[in-house]
Amino acid sequence: MNIDSLKQEFLKINGGNTEDIQVFFAPGRVNLIGEHTDYNGGYVLPCSLEFGTYLLVRTTVETKLRFKSMNFPMTAEVCQKYEIKPMGSEWVNYPLGVIKEFFNRKLPVPGMELLYAGDIPNGAGLSSSASIEVVTAYAINSLMQLGLTNFELVKISQLAENEFVGMQCGIMDQFAVTMGVRDHAIFLNCDTLDYDVVPLQLGDYKIVISNTNKKRKLADSKYNERRSHCEEAVKILGKEISLKNLSELNVNNFNRLQNKISDPIIRKRAKHVIFENQRVLDSVKALKSNDLIRMGQLMYESHESLKNDYEVSCDELDILVDEAKKVDGVLGSRMTGGGFGGCTVSLVNHSKVEIFQKEVGKNYKAKTGLTPDFYVAEIGDGVKRI
Repeated sequence: MNIDSLKQEFLKINGGNTEDIQVFFAPGRVNLIGEHTDYNGGYVLPCSLEFGTYLLVRTTVETKLRFKSMNFPMTAEVCQKYEIKPMGSEWVNYPLGVIKEFFNRKLPVPGMELLYAGDIPNGAGLSSSASIEVVTAYAINSLMQLGLTNFELVKISQLAENEFVGMQCGIMDQFAVTMGVRDHAIFLNCDTLDYDVVPLQLGDYKIVISNTNKKRKLADSKYNERRSHCEEAVKILGKEISLKNLSELNVNNFNRLQNKISDPIIRKRAKHVIFENQRVLDSVKALKSNDLIRMGQLMYESHESLKNDYEVSCDELDILVDEAKKVDGVLGSRMTGGGFGGCTVSLVNHSKVEIFQKEVGKNYKAKTGLTPDFYVAEIGDGVKRI
């Protein structure tokens, strides 16, 4: 994205000159494996992407906050003297939620003119919302020299989405967007927030993200429903052993206790979480030993579990994975993100990327009527000032 062009657009909207415009960037993220484990205190393995959200901001002496996006038509002006409240289901709720969290902590927020511009596909499950939240939090922290740590910015951003937007997401998205390291994945324990960075030595392989371009109407409601299923499993199994979250169980413990869960739906949800945690651990081992074949197998296994046990896939995602399997040079493929649409992530030999896009795209369109988009992912750093 051209920063100079964005600055000119900022001037068209707000006037003035470019000297006092500050520019910040937060990436999107893709999760390689470890889906729907984060809010269960489990393991995830995301990485930050080179595309994301740019924020151009200028502080003012007024008490007003002016919001504009290059991606959405809705604009907003909010006076800090009044209580900040959600505005329907508009995009501006993500930065507003962050600002509300600063107010809740009695932290100063200046008057600001803010222009957002993103190249993350909306609704693709690549964390455009977390990217907007984190870039806003990081910008305010930098502009006001508040000295908040990146961990604190992660928590502020997650709370904004949980409590202001009303989406009960785990901490993975905001963490990956904030803490990303170029050419590395983040191995994160979402319970303790202990993390490590794992080198992505992909050699002849590329990470290819395939977007279903299906509108995800059910995603939010089903997400919260799955979360309640997991909480119910903890309640049931907690009568047998001391248990704070599902991810405290390993595969052996679950196999021993699973019959205590009489509801087959709840049992399947718990099974996915516990086996998915083990797949993340196995994936870290595979990457550290440069065993990409094993990594690909684990990706396929993850998708089957998300499809059959957690039931958050859909026909479109399943078709993309099935078609990927047919292409020579593909080691693994799985849905990534919340599900019910969004994207798959695949490991594809660099010499087969064009064939992959052509064949998968053609067959997917023939079966769904939708045209997918493909992105060859480059792994970038976390949030920063430009």
